[in-house]
Formats: sequence, structure tokens, C-alpha cells
Amino acid sequence: MSTRDVILGRVRRALADVPRGETPYDQAVDRSYLHEHGDRSVEQTVDLLAENLADYRAIVHRCAGDGLAALIAGLLAERGSKSVVVPPGLEQEWLAATDVTRVPDRSDSTPHDLDQVDSVITACAVAIAETGTIVLDGGPDQGRRRITLVPDHHICVVRVPDQVVSSVPQALVRLDPTRPLTWISGPSATSDIELDRVEGVHGPRTLEVVLVSGEPGRESDDSPSGGR
Repeated sequence: MSTRDVILGRVRRALADVPRGETPYDQAVDRSYLHEHGDRSVEQTVDLLAENLADYRAIVHRCAGDGLAALIAGLLAERGSKSVVVPPGLEQEWLAATDVTRVPDRSDSTPHDLDQVDSVITACAVAIAETGTIVLDGGPDQGRRRITLVPDHHICVVRVPDQVVSSVPQALVRLDPTRPLTWISGPSATSDIELDRVEGVHGPRTLEVVLVSGEPGRESDDSPSGGR
């Protein structure tokens, strides 16, 4: 018997005494709450995302699509990075202006292996303006969760406006709950009982978010939910 069978068996036993007429969960919870706070335009929504990312000590950059490769090359050079983890589905054009050694996202990479890499570059699934949160879902251009937790420097590219939403409820409808979701609000940090902040404890010490608009070769099908 697998661990999955054991867990599902426990769930079935726990639900054994639930009446057949019980209101289904998706109907029992009142979801009439606000899905967005305020009435923002597309530009205001993106500005709010940038403001809240910076408030969480992420470093925010903005560029047009034709300047993305040069910006990424500059960020890696400024960091002194000699190697970078690259998810298999990442746009190759993003790294066209740098000769930094590319390390593939492999299933057999150990934490020690990843700790030797200077940086990681990923895209994202969605970005939430009201909370300053980036969400990764393990897609081809984001890779395995481990590659964004071990290297000390993470560059995350957000396509604006199509990947930006105003609120958490709006983000949830875009996400698949069966995927490995990683919610990131700034670089990894914690504090002790004296409230001394320490960064890089269980994730990258430095998070750089690039808000890119008009990326070549891609068309925007959506706009931020703000301002609709």
C-alpha cells in the first residue's frame, strides 16, 4: 500500500459520518467577498505591484521586451555570476546577451549542486499587485521548486500586463491547485526573538523582479484585472 493510499483511506474514514445531504464545500463557503480593493487602471495595478515588491525588499526593474536580454546580462554581470540555472522552457532569447555558464534544471541535482550555482532565472505563473507576490507553478519556464530555493540570487521575469492581477482571489482562478505552487513575497527572510532580520535562510537572499512589457514574439491575451 502506497502513502497515497494510506492518506486517502484516512480521508474516507474521516468523512464516513458526513450526511449525504451535507452542503458541498464549494457551496458552503460564502464567497461574496470583494475580489478586488479599489478601482485601478492597468498602469496603476502594475505600479502597485512594483511598489509592494519593493516594500518586501525585492529589487524591481522595468524594461521593454527588446531590452530584456541586455538587462538580464547586466544584472548577472553586476552580481558577478558565473553560472545560472535555466529551466528547460525558458525563452533562450533572454540569455542571448550573456555568456554566463548555463546549468540545466535536472532531476538529479542535489542541494549541494545547486548551492554552487550563482543565480537562477525563471518566468512566473502570475503576479499579485495587492500583496506584492510572485507565484510559480513549476511550468517549463519556471522549473522545479528547488532551483528557486537554493541559489542565492533569483531573477524572475513578469510579463506585463498579462501576468499581473490585482488580488489573491483573481490569482487563484488562474492557478491549477494540483501543481506545485510557490508563493514569493520578497527574498527569503526570518527574524529571531529580538526581531533581527536575517535574509537567505530558506530561499534566495536576493530577489530581482523584471517587469517586461511588449516582449518580442508574444502577444498579450489578457490584461490585469484591475481597472476592468
